[in-house]
Amino acid sequence: MSGKQNDRWTQSEVLKVFKDKNKLLIKDVNIVTKHIKKSWTQPGQIVKIEKPIDASNVMLVCPFTNKPTRVWFVTVKEKATDKKFRFSKIALKEKSWKAESFIIK
Repeated sequence: MSGKQNDRWTQSEVLKVFKDKNKLLIKDVNIVTKHIKKSWTQPGQIVKIEKPIDASNVMLVCPFTNKPTRVWFVTVKEKATDKKFRFSKIALKEKSWKAESFIIK
């Protein structure tokens, strides 16, 4: 959602999640250049690597509408256990179908 001009609103896959730092490593987003000093075994070089970005700058893509969406959590009590489901808010607003068909797995 935010960041560098070329990285905004691009859809890509999450490679790694850093839960303790609340960051995500996303493929082909937030690419930086790193200068590596020469050593005995390697020559000096410039390498492009992906850096993690904050999780608040990422949105989930709705599998039903293929648009960025916010997630809505609903807990349903079944017998003795509670089950928590994720719903797509944009799909429920755009289409007036039953809510059960918009569960994101």
